[in-house]
Amino acid sequence: MNTNTTQQETAGGPATGWWTEAVIYQVYPRSFADSNGDGVGDLPGITARLGHLAELGVDALWLSPFYPSPQADAGYDVADYRDVDPLFGTLADADAMIAEAKARGLRVIVDLVPNHTSSAHRWFQAALAAEPGSPERQRYVFRDGRGPQGAEPPNDWQSVFGGPAWTRVPDGQWYLHLFDPGQPDLNWDNPEVRAEFLDILRFWLDRGVDGFRVDVAHGLIKQADLANWQEPQEILSGPEVDKPRPPMWDQDGVHDIYREWRALLDSYAGERILVAEAWVEPAERLARYVRPDEMHQAFNFEYLLAAWTAPAQYAVITRSLEATDSVGAPTTWVLSNHDVVRHASRLGLPIGTPRPNGIGIGDPQPDAALGLRRARAATLLMLALPGSAYLYQGEELGLPEHTTLPDEVRQDPTWERSQHTERGRDGCRVPIPWEADTPSYGFGPTDASWLPQPPIWAEYALDRQRGVPGSTYELYRTALRLRREHQLGAGALRWLSSGDEVLNFSNGGLAVLTNFGAAPVPLPAGAEVLVTSAPLEDAAVPTDVTVWYRA
Repeated sequence: MNTNTTQQETAGGPATGWWTEAVIYQVYPRSFADSNGDGVGDLPGITARLGHLAELGVDALWLSPFYPSPQADAGYDVADYRDVDPLFGTLADADAMIAEAKARGLRVIVDLVPNHTSSAHRWFQAALAAEPGSPERQRYVFRDGRGPQGAEPPNDWQSVFGGPAWTRVPDGQWYLHLFDPGQPDLNWDNPEVRAEFLDILRFWLDRGVDGFRVDVAHGLIKQADLANWQEPQEILSGPEVDKPRPPMWDQDGVHDIYREWRALLDSYAGERILVAEAWVEPAERLARYVRPDEMHQAFNFEYLLAAWTAPAQYAVITRSLEATDSVGAPTTWVLSNHDVVRHASRLGLPIGTPRPNGIGIGDPQPDAALGLRRARAATLLMLALPGSAYLYQGEELGLPEHTTLPDEVRQDPTWERSQHTERGRDGCRVPIPWEADTPSYGFGPTDASWLPQPPIWAEYALDRQRGVPGSTYELYRTALRLRREHQLGAGALRWLSSGDEVLNFSNGGLAVLTNFGAAPVPLPAGAEVLVTSAPLEDAAVPTDVTVWYRA
């Protein structure tokens, strides 16, 4: 860790396009806005609230799945990739939402789930009806079992959601599901699978979407021999570049798929993009997903998971920028999403606490005030970095995790498959509050809500924060405006100083300082403060505060 001023410069690389510096807002459809009062958010609800995103100042929205689905995993079990689940509306509603977003200057990215389908998908139903070795079964990963009468699973792989990654069908064969049994893995060595997804891409590109966030982008190709894996089942591939990788994750063959997809997207006008959800470490391996002929962006989960200390933040920022620079791509920063504890709560846990898979009644509870203070500082730090950034719905309100959900209302399959040892992701998916004094806090026209909202939601509601100086919502609006004005996304980071307690860098003609230490840090004499995550103390930056300033 440097304690002296350095001259290191790290830029976003030579790639150009709207996506290299965009701020993209994740919409989780079932929890954003409910138009019909059934307690579940929908596409017309999203369309009606697009003005909020335009006012906030983001460039695009990404929607989690809204396809027909049995909802075994909140829509990430897709039964039909070319339609809309009646729960969320119709294809006409999707077209209207896309058109309204474009009218407001917002681009639209949709989720694509290529690692697995739903078990209700017509292909899988055909596979169940067909014989072992049939073309229908070759679209998926079916294998004979081990041991007498094949009664043991084909290998020792475990599901990410807990329990074996194999389920046996009546004729004795087993099928692979790295997630829920209702999510059978596709066989991406099958040309028919590859052709099908190219056609799915065309279907949505022709409807005007601007890109695809690719779910489990590192999981499509499995090691050919399906070798046993004695190490702990981890979705990250480990911190060493050449360390043996789990046979189900980050296999080199995935890159051939994305080159083919990139060629298709490049044939369309308007700079359509691919975004990788690839839980891959280290940064050098993640950067392979954003080489010039592959994807445009890859979520930086190493950054999301980094400890709230100056050395940890310095290391991950530097390593990330160097890795993506090496392939001419921007870094894509993120702090929260629908799969992790919201950072307003995660950062309220003691530093060094492993990222929990959900927080519930009886678990150690985060310090809400400390978590929000650090979350505001972390967001201001993130939005000053060169590259692209993603926001998760509700974080602009400072929403914490709902940590007191009754266990009986939990819907995440992780809760049941882990035998109630992991709380799951429901706490970050609770419908968000818009108006404090209305049914369901403005989420819908009735009190119905597919997950219960806590009473504290009223104090976080948008109408309690809009126009209020110092509110989290106004902090986000100010930061996004300044980010655009100073072109921070397209800038270059230059470290001014970094140590065990402070990070200080310049970008786009302004300077950024985050204080991780206990004592206030004075700003340079004559510094002009542009925005700060919390009030200063006599022109000094208190602990857990980020400030943007001109020296």
